Amino acid sequence: MGVADLADYPWDAVAPYAARARAHADGLVDLSIGSPVDPTPSVVADALRAATDAHAYPQTVGTPALRAAIAEWYDRRRGVPGLTPDHVLPTVGSKELVALLPLLLGLGPGDIVVHPRAAYPTYEVGARLVGATPVAADDPADWPEGTKLVWVNSPGNPDGRVLDIDALGTALARARQLGAVLASDECYAELGWDAPWDADPVPSALDPRITAGDLRGILSVYSLSKQSNLAGYRAAFLAGDPALVARLLTARKHLGLMLPLPVQSAMVAALGDDAHVARQRELYHRRREVLKPAVEAAGFRIERSEAGLYLWATEGRDAWESIGRLADLGILAGPGHFYGTHFPQHVRLSLTATDERIAAAAARLRASNTLAS
Repeated sequence: MGVADLADYPWDAVAPYAARARAHADGLVDLSIGSPVDPTPSVVADALRAATDAHAYPQTVGTPALRAAIAEWYDRRRGVPGLTPDHVLPTVGSKELVALLPLLLGLGPGDIVVHPRAAYPTYEVGARLVGATPVAADDPADWPEGTKLVWVNSPGNPDGRVLDIDALGTALARARQLGAVLASDECYAELGWDAPWDADPVPSALDPRITAGDLRGILSVYSLSKQSNLAGYRAAFLAGDPALVARLLTARKHLGLMLPLPVQSAMVAALGDDAHVARQRELYHRRREVLKPAVEAAGFRIERSEAGLYLWATEGRDAWESIGRLADLGILAGPGHFYGTHFPQHVRLSLTATDERIAAAAARLRASNTLAS
């Protein structure tokens, strides 16, 4: 399979529902895609502006300052000490890495890529791009022989599921038994809702309680899009097994996958400033506290969703019917069909809307329940 054989981009199917929602008298509330709506923090924007004289090619490996900042951040915020510049690598956003990792690892026909049952579709796309076989399975006991890459996602997109130390330890043990790379997508880790912000409620797959300091075969993937409103910067990175990092670096050099130098400077500023992350987390927490009870009052059951930017909800009927009901309220959501075949009755609602739009959605949802009863 090649690029020409990929299916149509799934979000195109939402367009008719977007038109219905946009026709609402009070306007559209777009809760479909998790694209930040809040401003980029000034500490980050200032660093970007100060680095605009970027006349030379940047290095794929990243500046020493950025690599040091990534390693220090893992120690301070993720409880992963001892990383060096050889353990880390910047990437041009995290989606390109997710899509390209099977290619960069040399996977192909006959190889298996495992991903969660409720999954961001790019895990499957990356496997199919190289002719590998994607398998959706959450239980490590179900991961088949021939598996070369295992994606875990905690907190999960779309379902907000958090894997604890024991679950990640079991995943690592099974991946090593299979001789597979364990890649942990952790992009929402600063947005855990069941514990205080500074309590590190969402562990990394690199946590020494899981690895005992042995990082062989493990990669952690992270993005600043969510915690720092840098989606437009394409600012992300990976960390883990230095042998794997070196291998990926060589491939990425050949492909010209280098992060613009001003963005690297902005990332250094973002990684060194926890205050803006705490403020952004509080914004999302407040919006969640408004939207979640309204969704439940409208007859939806929210499952998992203990972390991240989404509510994973069902009202017990086909997701497209729920999407239509929400569209008639002027609310646009994402259907569970986009996240695998296992959740055809779920919808995903994002917290990435302004306070005013979240409040509008909540009011409409509550009113719809009153009218229905």
